[in-house]
Amino acid sequence: MALPSRWLLLTASLVLGGCPSSSGDDAGTPPPPVDSGTPDAGTDDAGAPDAGEVWDGGAETLEDPGDVVEQEPYSDCTFTPEPGTTLASCSDPALFDRSMCPSGALDGLGASGAYEVRHLATTSPYQIGFTLRLPSDGGVGQSDGTPLLFQDVGDGEFFFGTQFLRKFPTPSFRHLIFAGCSRPEPDRVNGCFAQCTPEGRVMLKGSFTALRPGWGRGEGEASGLKLVSESAVPLAFPVDIYVTKGHAYVVAIGDNTGDGGLAVYDVKDPAHPVLKKRIQLEGDTYWNGAWAKDNALYIASGDSGVIVYDITNPADPQYVRALPGGALNVHTVHVRGGRLYGMAPSSSSQTLMFDVSSALSPQLLERISVPDESFGGVHDAFAYGDTLYVNHTTDGYIAFDVSDPMRVRELGRYAYGDAFSHANAVGTFAGRTIAFEGGEQLNAHLRVLDVTDPANMRLIGRYALRPEYSIHNMVLVGTKLYIAYYQEGVRVLDVSVPPRPREVAYFNTYQNTPPLRTGSEFFSNAIGIRVPGDGFIYVVDTNRGLLILKEE
Repeated sequence: MALPSRWLLLTASLVLGGCPSSSGDDAGTPPPPVDSGTPDAGTDDAGAPDAGEVWDGGAETLEDPGDVVEQEPYSDCTFTPEPGTTLASCSDPALFDRSMCPSGALDGLGASGAYEVRHLATTSPYQIGFTLRLPSDGGVGQSDGTPLLFQDVGDGEFFFGTQFLRKFPTPSFRHLIFAGCSRPEPDRVNGCFAQCTPEGRVMLKGSFTALRPGWGRGEGEASGLKLVSESAVPLAFPVDIYVTKGHAYVVAIGDNTGDGGLAVYDVKDPAHPVLKKRIQLEGDTYWNGAWAKDNALYIASGDSGVIVYDITNPADPQYVRALPGGALNVHTVHVRGGRLYGMAPSSSSQTLMFDVSSALSPQLLERISVPDESFGGVHDAFAYGDTLYVNHTTDGYIAFDVSDPMRVRELGRYAYGDAFSHANAVGTFAGRTIAFEGGEQLNAHLRVLDVTDPANMRLIGRYALRPEYSIHNMVLVGTKLYIAYYQEGVRVLDVSVPPRPREVAYFNTYQNTPPLRTGSEFFSNAIGIRVPGDGFIYVVDTNRGLLILKEE
């Protein structure tokens, strides 16, 4: 796919996106419900008492338009010069025809804050996005960390310019000029834009929408969930969590504010977590996923593959080794039974399969790969029975038979337009094997797939919120699906009737307190989630840290 501009967000997702789909056994205590649901998650308990319906396994196959939806222009205003024209400057407001813009639409607009900007060229269906930040002290704003060329934003005006490096086919800079026109809702500005070379040659033009992050649908902070405790994480960018032995293990990646690593909390009293230890390894600060089995904690490292820690004393993890040896970017980890899977994205793009029957001494069994994969590579995976379901980003959702680790074979895949398959969970409902697949990037959402026959996966249901934000992670416990939905916070769905997921609770983790970091905020807020079976929901928010919730 020749979509160079799309790679702006795709590349960022490999940097910041990706915690493992959650599940696992709790060493030393009676095992909680596994996140894939019970061995038959739908036969006996499908249909909550208030759902008014028990699913019989039947479902219509739905058409899937993909994650690129034909989008009407966001605004009627326009940049008047046509592509190919050369101008003295593209940053003259008079070049934008805003005669049809509603009078006073931008009155009262604040001069500071953050916006998620999505722009759409007249010649392409592909939206491109970035985060616009305008400081409260009146200083120079930024787009994904790059200083703006100019800005005139405030009461009555939304006009600014930025630049980006276009890498294909040869590296060159482009200027983007944005002019606001309308305000369809208080936190959204729509308008038009132009893309020009620094010399003034017009390359593209189109429309845009800019949304200030906040709670959607007129919601309050929470419904059906309450906050039990909140703990800051003393690491740069916290992304994932695993809970076992009365302790929560939070991993983080490094950014401009500091280094990543591991923070260990005693959570035997969830209302009062106690930070017991912080662990960082020199030169190895990209820790993106965590999982545990027995006395072993496995960490996905962007530099060292899978790092093994001994948690015999859960408050004091001890380094054991890094696997499989040498430098390797492992993005996520997943354990089921006696197998550990480590997912390594592009450029290696492989799933490492280990035997962890001896938890502290993993043995590499196989490296699973898909030939001729496109950009992105493997991201996450979920094992269910003898099948490994892999989120293979731009290649879609792929099922592998892993019953014989020496003869792994592909069983089938589900692909959709502009895919960035990111996380998943699988269970059995009414005798059918059902997968919940979450995409990432613009317009991504939850797909409900019947994967009973992996060679013929079918779309049978959907769940989506605002198109600006996407799902990061999910946990399936019985007939409830718990989702970490970035700026949409935590969402709890009743999936007892899989074709019709029904939201039953939520908690908006977003707060209007801008973080210190620069760059995109697309991959922010509710990012990691675990439901270990102790009656609490453990959430990692990139800005707030460790949140412990309870269902009401």
